[in-house]
Amino acid sequence: MSLLGKILGRRLASWEAAKQKLSVLTGVPVLGLDALASTGYGPEAALTILLPLGVMGLSYFPFIILAIVVNLGTLYLSYRQTIAAYPNGGGAYIVAKENLGIHAGLLAGVALLLDYLLNVAVGIAAGVGAVVSAIPALHPYTLPICLIVLLTLTIINLRGVRESGLAFVVPVLVFLVCMAGVILIGLIRVWQSSGHPAPVVPLPAIPPGTATLSAWLLLGAFANGCTAMTGVEAVSNGVPLFREPTVPNAQRTLTVIVAVLSLFLLGVAYLCFVYHIGAMDEQQPGYQTILSQLVAAVAGHGVFYYVAIVSIFIVLTYSAQTSFTDFPRVCRLLAEDGFLPHAFADLGRRLVFSQGIIVLAALSCLILIAFGGVTDRLIPLFAVGAFSAFLFSQVGMVVHWLRKKRGGVRIALVYNAVGVVVTGIALVVIIVAKFIEGAWMTIIVAPLLFLLLLRIKRHYKKIAKETGAGLELRCSNLQPPVVIIPIDGWNRVAEKAVRFGLMLSDDVTAVHVGTENDDALGLKALWADKVEKPAKAANSSIPLLEIIPSPYRMLHQPILDFVNKAKKEKPDRLIAVIIPQMVEPHWYQYLLHGLDAATLRTLLFLERDQRTVVISTPWYLREETVEGKK
Repeated sequence: MSLLGKILGRRLASWEAAKQKLSVLTGVPVLGLDALASTGYGPEAALTILLPLGVMGLSYFPFIILAIVVNLGTLYLSYRQTIAAYPNGGGAYIVAKENLGIHAGLLAGVALLLDYLLNVAVGIAAGVGAVVSAIPALHPYTLPICLIVLLTLTIINLRGVRESGLAFVVPVLVFLVCMAGVILIGLIRVWQSSGHPAPVVPLPAIPPGTATLSAWLLLGAFANGCTAMTGVEAVSNGVPLFREPTVPNAQRTLTVIVAVLSLFLLGVAYLCFVYHIGAMDEQQPGYQTILSQLVAAVAGHGVFYYVAIVSIFIVLTYSAQTSFTDFPRVCRLLAEDGFLPHAFADLGRRLVFSQGIIVLAALSCLILIAFGGVTDRLIPLFAVGAFSAFLFSQVGMVVHWLRKKRGGVRIALVYNAVGVVVTGIALVVIIVAKFIEGAWMTIIVAPLLFLLLLRIKRHYKKIAKETGAGLELRCSNLQPPVVIIPIDGWNRVAEKAVRFGLMLSDDVTAVHVGTENDDALGLKALWADKVEKPAKAANSSIPLLEIIPSPYRMLHQPILDFVNKAKKEKPDRLIAVIIPQMVEPHWYQYLLHGLDAATLRTLLFLERDQRTVVISTPWYLREETVEGKK
């Protein structure tokens, strides 16, 4: 097996796709990691905004999280309807395109792409932040660790959907058990202490307040905390990934994800309030996430603490798994509609859309490098794309139900209408509150990406119009082409090309560009003896030899001029340029021989003449010949 096969696994046949389908058990890790992991960075993002209020900010924190959970509940009810209405995948792109028009759908698709892209960077940065909390010595290596995690996640996803789900089943279960244990133990200690629990390990002191309470500050905290809701749409976008019955399995998976996330958010918010746990500056030494502080406060720094931190690290860093599953699927839908290169719609060796995975990994790498792997810098960019996609999806579903005439759709319409109102308000709050802190970048990038995708679509339309389809074959006035063969001398490589040229036409000319060091007379004599004489003896047409002097040592331009001259002299004929090329046994040896042929081929293509046909005749060198063996 090749090295690639060992890394990614054997190539899967198309008929094995059914084995790659998800159950609820594997669906939660594949499509729910983003949502579940937001427990780690959503509440902390809200607390970071409340930090200037000091201890007073903690009293408002549970109410902010409660508002977020209510918002989450409306999205849950809405997306259950979306899953039922679109069993073939009801992501924001499909819903908006079918109900609001292609341009609205494209805007929703752009929002989804940005959401999934930023989710990779935020999830990995938050997970590495959890590790740095437990092992402060790793703080200077935050960015390299982020990139290593990204590479690992890319390889896992290139191995296939089912494999990626199975890889995260155990870590997700450990995370769920640890978080549930922390919240349960914390609540018991609160009950035993009449609401005033003492932390097992002393917690960092919350700095004194430096700002006064304002509605703007609370709105900013709500906007940051809304990042805890990202990833909810992933299940509706990936319904076809589930085993039969697909819709019930998808709905059960969504229920598990939202229920667990809601309980965790409420539990973390309440315990942070009673234990007086605040956010810390991630860029300062000694930084600890609120989950690290919470676990230490409830259970101390024993074995349980490190097990919990490891599980939080894995779930947070690999929460990007959701993006790696759905980003390529959105790219595939856009590619099928002509908004992205068609390669994005092709399944790879492991029945995943490999092109989308690779592009997502590359762009995420650039974002992590640009922002240094720091979560706080990425959060303001994050929520705009997610909530824009939510809004497009909910508005599309409202239009979908309004078109239905049956009475049974009224409750579904109400759910989605409430989703529109709540999501719209949240989006406005996020844009206003986070505009200066970085949301403006998303607002600028989204229209630019929208215009780029429109240009790609226009390009494909232009190609389709120019090339046509269903044309009849024209069989009249067919003539053999004029064959031109550039050669550097007479050898086996040139002989193969000339012999092939004689199969195509009687009009064959070999072109040699001569410099001052060439033996032109010697080549003419050799041509007469080794080419013309055998051709006459075989009663074959005789290939001509044209030697073009090049006093300025240019190789390619004289050949291009000769081709153009032939086109002018014979305007009713195709010109076939046969390029002999030596092919080495190893790819790295290609640099020794193949550049002139590749350059000439490219220059001929850049001429953009429909009458010119470029053909390569490779001569494959044997490995023994290269190594000097018999």
